[in-house]
Amino acid sequence: MLMTRPPDPAAGTPRLTDRAALLRQRARAARTGTADWLHRLALDEVQDRLVDINRDFTDVAVVTGLPGPWQAGFPGARVVADDPVLDLAPGAFDLVIHALSLHWADDPVGQIVQCARALRPDGLFLAILPGGETLAPLRAALTRAEVELTGGLSPRLLPFGEIRDLGALLSRAGLALPVADQMTQLVSYRDLFHLARDLRAMGEGNALALRARRFATRSLFARAAAILSQIAADPQEPGRIQVGFDLVVLTGWAPADSQPRPLRPGTARMPLAEALARARS
Repeated sequence: MLMTRPPDPAAGTPRLTDRAALLRQRARAARTGTADWLHRLALDEVQDRLVDINRDFTDVAVVTGLPGPWQAGFPGARVVADDPVLDLAPGAFDLVIHALSLHWADDPVGQIVQCARALRPDGLFLAILPGGETLAPLRAALTRAEVELTGGLSPRLLPFGEIRDLGALLSRAGLALPVADQMTQLVSYRDLFHLARDLRAMGEGNALALRARRFATRSLFARAAAILSQIAADPQEPGRIQVGFDLVVLTGWAPADSQPRPLRPGTARMPLAEALARARS
């Protein structure tokens, strides 16, 4: 059975996210409003894709942890928090957008299932989230520095899903015509410390449930900064670093009778070899 309620630590269900810490970080980010560029980039990408679909959506819901940019981008939409149980009425929408929040979900399939239930037949689900090789050099630098200095390793950066695994969530949630693709945004920073400040300002600091609760030493970050300057040097601007954000976009449709379906095996009217021969001629 797919889980749509918060994981229960007492029952032995592992948690990815310290939800209270994540909400505190997001609240600080919303107050400052200084680093919502990733949300604005994601918003532009979503709006461009909706234009390409060439269909009018009249009842829209947006699930997100940072509502400001999305409420402005979809002024008539119902914007709800990415709580473990989503505040979405069944069958109430023809478009549900999960905006830059699915990567923090303890139960991503459950989140998508709830969004799918909120759709009318032939309604569209669209999610955008960081995945793939997002911040890979930062992860490598922190790992190397901590192993060198302490001989151990602490969870410091959220694990990001691969596009194939993320795309498979759509079918598991019962959505039709699933598609997953990604875009990469390269960003230049002065150093690791400016990158870390930017992540905190956008509410994307370390909110992992298993993170170390003690403060890291300055020497750890100094060493990580030195490593990062070597492995992620900006080729266009000497002395700076360059990191990538891979934004994965997932789309799927609520099943409907009007949607195209593959033929059942054995019902084709022409052998494949003949069809290929005709295509070449």
